[in-house]
Amino acid sequence: MKTLLFTAAAFVAGLAAPHLVATVAASRQPAQTPRVLMSPGGTALRVLVDAKSLGGNEVEVAELTFPANSDSGDHRHAVTETFFVLEGQLEQVVNGKPVALGPGGIVSIRSTDQVRHKSGPNGAKVLVIWAPGGEIDRVTARWKAR
Repeated sequence: MKTLLFTAAAFVAGLAAPHLVATVAASRQPAQTPRVLMSPGGTALRVLVDAKSLGGNEVEVAELTFPANSDSGDHRHAVTETFFVLEGQLEQVVNGKPVALGPGGIVSIRSTDQVRHKSGPNGAKVLVIWAPGGEIDRVTARWKAR
């Protein structure tokens, strides 16, 4: 499952060279219980791929679960951020322009973009891909381990 998630992440992030995927799959550490972190507002981040499991910092993949009607506030990321909605409704406000996403919806946000994540009345679960990696530690600096 994790190899499949990385393959999807690598494709979306533009890193889908077959030799890279094979190298990463061969060098991965044994499966561990994913790290889960919780924001003060109730958003949960489950780490799926990070520098430790990948053996490098080319990409990070996480599952984010937003509570109902959450609003991240305007912010920027230091890397490209790609969201793929798994469940629920999510509105991404990118540079002031709203993008409504439901299951199967995808959006990529550049490091130069201002973004705001707003979940619907039932919350949302998304796959988030950061390329290159390094965002998990920055984003969750004030979050608590769960």
